[in-house]
Amino acid sequence: MSHHRTLRQIFAVPAIIGVLSGIGLVSALVGDGWWDIASWLMLMLPVVLYLFYVELRSRIRP
Repeated sequence: MSHHRTLRQIFAVPAIIGVLSGIGLVSALVGDGWWDIASWLMLMLPVVLYLFYVELRSRIRP
């Protein structure tokens, strides 16, 4: 039995990552200090998630 997902379920996490990346880009342009820290954290999110899932996949499939 297969589990069917709706479009909302499929695109929810990528949309959230995209919004956070956009906020990170804007915060990098807007201010200094805490804005820079916020922008770095938000812009590192896609990279960290990618590395996490690559490592997870390599552990599951040898």
